[in-house]
Amino acid sequence: MHVLPSRRWRAAAAGAAALALVLTGCSTPEETFSYTPPEQVDQSLPEDTAAQLQAAVENAIVKTGSTGAIVGVWVPWSGTWVTAMGTQSVEDQTAVTTDMTFRIADTTRMMTCDVLYGLADDDVVELDAPVPDYVSGVAQLEDITLLDLCNGTSGAGSSESTVASMWLNTPERVWAPLELASFGLGQAPATSHTTYRDSDSGYLLLGLALERAAGKSASELIAEYVTSPLDLAGTSLPRTAAATPGENSLSGNYLNAIEGGYDCSAPVDITTLSSSTGFTDSGVVSTIDDLGRYVQATAREALRGEDAESDRFANALPSSPGAPSWYQATGGAFLVGSMIGQHGWTPGYASSAYSDPETGFTVAVVLNNSSAGSGPAAYLAWELAAIASKSPAASGQTAPDSGLPFTAEQYHDVISNLTVCATPPAAE
Repeated sequence: MHVLPSRRWRAAAAGAAALALVLTGCSTPEETFSYTPPEQVDQSLPEDTAAQLQAAVENAIVKTGSTGAIVGVWVPWSGTWVTAMGTQSVEDQTAVTTDMTFRIADTTRMMTCDVLYGLADDDVVELDAPVPDYVSGVAQLEDITLLDLCNGTSGAGSSESTVASMWLNTPERVWAPLELASFGLGQAPATSHTTYRDSDSGYLLLGLALERAAGKSASELIAEYVTSPLDLAGTSLPRTAAATPGENSLSGNYLNAIEGGYDCSAPVDITTLSSSTGFTDSGVVSTIDDLGRYVQATAREALRGEDAESDRFANALPSSPGAPSWYQATGGAFLVGSMIGQHGWTPGYASSAYSDPETGFTVAVVLNNSSAGSGPAAYLAWELAAIASKSPAASGQTAPDSGLPFTAEQYHDVISNLTVCATPPAAE
């Protein structure tokens, strides 16, 4: 059951409470948001299912040059599987644990769109407001709306390919969001409004616009509209000063390129990084439990008010030319069959989180090496989802009839065929 009082009503209630306090000197409790997740069977997944999941994660760790991973799988009709594998690095053999924090990469985009819709519900912004109304120096985007930025239909290019090496070489550098976005804006634009383009610059600009509209920092807005309502104590957009993702964080690593691939024997630690490299595109940090709870709630549009139109994911577009019909994008998310979520990489980490809004079936993963990019994290999440979707129903439960449009074997093979690590030279 969801208790979803509208934000507008809550604002009025807060005003009435404040007036009552002034007139009577008495405090009136303010109505608060409450999120109740789908009913979840309180038991571990069956041993056979867990063994398949374990093998899939172990394979992904090896094939991506990672040393560790944290994974959560929540199957409401069957059970849960939340685990950590491996070690912090080749040199640091400390075991990875499930409570460690990490950077969630592009799932940040979903949170930025949550803020946009929340501010729209609060009558602070209009979804179709032109970008230059809130961001200076982007007059060329006069026909682009805030909703275009959220949906990835602004036509703007991505900055990632230009600045990725700078992120790795100077992780302590603090970037101005508009400076970072400018590398993407400098590219030839794609067709706007009707074509999806994977653009980090769009979400950076959206974060700036929302800050300007609300008069608050992006960190404050994500706390107000996302992490506080959902009770995500381990999730935040950190300050820009270079730091680890938390006091107890998963080590983030990347690999140096050598002939034939990457040197997987000597990963480079990049756990300490400025969140400004990602800002409102990929800068948020979280834990696996928080990430699972978050994507489950947002896939169901649980943060919207009860009088809001639930259409954020209704008009999805192909994720790329030639993409299968079941792989689409909108609302800061990808739609993969019946599941909604995101995947991406940020220096040190590759992560993915997806949930089925009808059943609450959810998968979240993080690998502690970013050199293979975002693909393997997505493929692993989809492989795990395909395995877990077939988990038998617990006593008294009924498994849903719907299935996924791909198989576990399909993405296991994709991961197994990766050639990230270079073959060591033959001994003389």
